[in-house]
Amino acid sequence: MRRWNGWGDESKSMALPTTAAQFLQQTLGKATPLVDISLAEMLKKVPESRLPQHPLISTDKEQRVRHAKGQSLADWLAMRGGDVSVFPDGVAFPENRQDIQTLLKFAQQQQIILIPYGGGTSVAGHINPKASDKPILTVDLSRMNQLIHLDKQSQIATFEAGTPGPMVEAQLRAQGYTLGHFPQSFELSTIGGWVASRSSGQQSLRYGRIEQLFAGGSLETFNGTLSLPTFPASSAGPDLRELLLGSEGRFGIISEVKVRVTKLAEQEQFYVYFFPSWQQASRFCQQAVQARIPLSMLRVSNPLETQTQLKLAGHAQQIAWLERYLSWRGAKAQKCMLTLGITGSAQQVSASKKQLKPLLKQYRAVSTGTKLGKRWAENRFKFPYLREALWQKGVVVDTLETATDWVNMDRLLTEVENALTQTLSTKKVHAFTHISHVYGQGCSLYTTYLFTVDANYQSTFENWQRLKHAASTCIVNHGGTISHQHGVGKDHAPYLSVEKGEQGMQVLKALCQHFDQQKLLNPSTLIDD
Repeated sequence: MRRWNGWGDESKSMALPTTAAQFLQQTLGKATPLVDISLAEMLKKVPESRLPQHPLISTDKEQRVRHAKGQSLADWLAMRGGDVSVFPDGVAFPENRQDIQTLLKFAQQQQIILIPYGGGTSVAGHINPKASDKPILTVDLSRMNQLIHLDKQSQIATFEAGTPGPMVEAQLRAQGYTLGHFPQSFELSTIGGWVASRSSGQQSLRYGRIEQLFAGGSLETFNGTLSLPTFPASSAGPDLRELLLGSEGRFGIISEVKVRVTKLAEQEQFYVYFFPSWQQASRFCQQAVQARIPLSMLRVSNPLETQTQLKLAGHAQQIAWLERYLSWRGAKAQKCMLTLGITGSAQQVSASKKQLKPLLKQYRAVSTGTKLGKRWAENRFKFPYLREALWQKGVVVDTLETATDWVNMDRLLTEVENALTQTLSTKKVHAFTHISHVYGQGCSLYTTYLFTVDANYQSTFENWQRLKHAASTCIVNHGGTISHQHGVGKDHAPYLSVEKGEQGMQVLKALCQHFDQQKLLNPSTLIDD
């Protein structure tokens, strides 16, 4: 059973070792956990639905609670504290594209706002309803979860848009293929949501981001179905696939997604290395990707994230031995941990290792073999469960991400971390960063920050607001994109104009007007209406 007010399956958890709890207290200070509201109490807050009856729509109050928020820290606080001011008036569960078209016509006739819902994993407010004098209907695509067709000759797979990550991979792997798209939210997020938010997977260095994987598909609009055929390449004007990529429900509801798949690799190995400094580790990443060494991922933590991860890992005696070994090899206080993935045929893996060897030596990398890499691979989709363990200790955690050119990376990283650690005058904020995706031109920066809860939910939320605004303003004013992999949603919409410019915003608004003259499709998402 999925948690109604948090991440993932109720039966799953991620324990916080005693040494980790001690580290957090030393770093952030003592904290008193806030008291959660119960589901029964939350249900009492749900008003009567304003929707007319319809066979595809449920007005059940628990369903409306479960579809009221996503997974941002602000959403977490609202669901835990019971401060949800707007609930959807109902939830629809279409089973095919005809059902979606029926709902679109119904919404147009009855003046109903529609919010597409995939896995509910948004951390930018995409699926959160805003107060409106019109009824609000969330369209949950979870029943549209099948592989429709696999063209093995062209390696194109057609999926229903509500298919979650594990089902995408399970249905492909049964036939010897993979999409290779593994975002942190893989357990719950859907293939349609990946397209709508321009998602990036952990191994996009090999397989590509969703915009490279997305070959075509179908968008259900108020004017009918917009079908995008698959071509290996085309110079026939602007690429209309871009209308779906990053559209975030503003132009219609994605019903089918056609993606480029790959045969399963013979081998896949993950290694963990430690570098003496951030400069050496990041420079290694830059040179490795610019040399086009065939890798599936590169992820490097800055010194503070490296230290924090080692502290939170537990296993104090083993970590102490590791620290001594690394220090002896020259990776001391400023060491940085790098996780490296190699995927492909036996020959490809061997060739990649050979190409990496002189570069690793040049930057004085210390290898720990594959043991830590295997542990990372086994647990890589469990980390969102850590928020629950931290919450029980009175600690909240949030993340933000951006991307910039290599020449600007260090400056932007410093500015963002400073914005987070210096914004709250009465509370310590622990902020650290890693590079999660690398490109020849630049890289992503993924920053995590922790702070203790305040005396109540409202003041804790206000602290988050200050931190989010300070970091977002810093990003767009210092050469970073407002989002590398999480989309814009409602939370990032106020900052989008800095990146797109006046004329770019006019183009986006014109597209919204073309597809949705009555502003019924996920208003205030992507563009702050």
